[in-house]
Amino acid sequence: MTEISRLDGDYDYIIVGAGTAGCVLANRLTENPKTRVLLLEAGKSDNYHWVHVPVGYLYCIGNPRTDWMMKTAAEPGLNGRSLVYPRGKVLGGCTSVNGMIYMRGQAADYDHWRQLGNTGWGWDDVLPYFLKSEDHHGGDTDLHRQGGNWKVSKQRLKWDILKAVQEGAKEFGIMPRADFNDGDNAGSGFFEVNQDKGRRWSTARGFLRPAMKRPNLRVITEAHSDRLILEGKTARGIRFRHKGKDFEAFANAEVLLCAGAINSPKLLELSGIGRADVLADQGIDVQHESNGVGENLQDHLQIRTVYKVTGAKTLNTMVNSLSGKARIALEYGLNRSGPLSMAPSQFGMFTKSDPSLATPDLEYHVQPLSTDRLGDPLHSYPAITISVCNLRPESIGSCHITTSDSDTQPDIRLNYLSADNDKRIAVKSLKQAREIMTAQALHRYAPEEVLPGPGYATDAELLAKAGDIATTIFHPVGTCKMGQDTNAVVGTDLRVHGMQGLRVIDASVMPRIVSGNTASPTVMIAEKAADMILRSAN
Repeated sequence: MTEISRLDGDYDYIIVGAGTAGCVLANRLTENPKTRVLLLEAGKSDNYHWVHVPVGYLYCIGNPRTDWMMKTAAEPGLNGRSLVYPRGKVLGGCTSVNGMIYMRGQAADYDHWRQLGNTGWGWDDVLPYFLKSEDHHGGDTDLHRQGGNWKVSKQRLKWDILKAVQEGAKEFGIMPRADFNDGDNAGSGFFEVNQDKGRRWSTARGFLRPAMKRPNLRVITEAHSDRLILEGKTARGIRFRHKGKDFEAFANAEVLLCAGAINSPKLLELSGIGRADVLADQGIDVQHESNGVGENLQDHLQIRTVYKVTGAKTLNTMVNSLSGKARIALEYGLNRSGPLSMAPSQFGMFTKSDPSLATPDLEYHVQPLSTDRLGDPLHSYPAITISVCNLRPESIGSCHITTSDSDTQPDIRLNYLSADNDKRIAVKSLKQAREIMTAQALHRYAPEEVLPGPGYATDAELLAKAGDIATTIFHPVGTCKMGQDTNAVVGTDLRVHGMQGLRVIDASVMPRIVSGNTASPTVMIAEKAADMILRSAN
């Protein structure tokens, strides 16, 4: 029998996962010096140089030092392909490896959450929590704040070819927009990023580092959580492994799951909380039946189109010579600017697949580079990538354990392009991208379609090709959704329905995916959750 030691120390709260949400909670809960918090992270410290150099995401994704190296199940809608599914394996979680884009989504997203029965989660309710975090480069306004923990900066480089795309988009009614984060992101513009003077700004840097100076916070890295410790319908603590030993830690107040949309439902199921049939298949006794655990998985699927250009500076041509690489390194070393300070996408557009829609349902990420796939060498010729994703997919998936072994990743099934409307939008978005590239403003660059290729013309051909080239942009949400229906896992206070002393606080609680990137909405969720936790404690 394995010997299990009780972890020394007395804790009010145990936070499982020092990712996007967990770092925020650790900071807010320990602001009161009397509140004792234990933070468990299965990954390592973020003291890895590529975490902090913005372009280092290329070396963090697919790297077992910083990535859990997950994969999806084979996807019928993607012609049987299985996708790599990066998840941050480091303090800061996915904010230490992601694209750094600061995006709140649309006001309508949160008003829809409220309409689904989630009182207190409308746009007017959540905006104060976005503002609470912000340290915005533009200072204090009605819609932004400075002085918070979450730095928001302008990017530190410009590309003429991207300005040309913006001018071209105007010809099709996609007008420049000064701020993507005022609740209506329709239009085009250069993304604001979570960076500080050309370095990545993760929640570990912004929230956790200041909190780690406090004596009432204990952080343990490489702590692999195996299951919750339950007494009936009450969560008392967590069992975890650290450096070859098994430990139990107990919370006087609450256990807070912040392991993300893949691992939070996994830990619930390993603990006997979930669908009875899923648990029975793995020989796990049902401690609390909750049919929504692991269901409602949503993600943004992105279709990459590539255009060869002439007479334009792109990253392709800069990195394909020793002198170009030397200039890039020198610029970053001297000024923390240039290509090494790049977010994966610099320029974006939000527009509609159909003019009858009330708000944009398409997001474009436009990049001054091209490659066959992320992590591969850049093409030798100058080119740009015009990627487009459906912001409101109707294809819904699931994420469930396939064994009682906590070291095994769950079965991740997104069911991409399974909904007819998603298929229709995929085809329309490819046609729209092509149309934008015919703009008069781009003629001098003579764009030439490389991907999907001009030979794909019919709707059937384009849909089939979308299945070949589409990929995730790593925005899984929804697997422990908030709501009041029979498949809701948590309530509006993020407490697990039917349980005591247990909340889920991460992107898994989103009932519907937001119309944009998901990191900052997750920060907001953690800010609001911390406020609710502190109020209930008082």
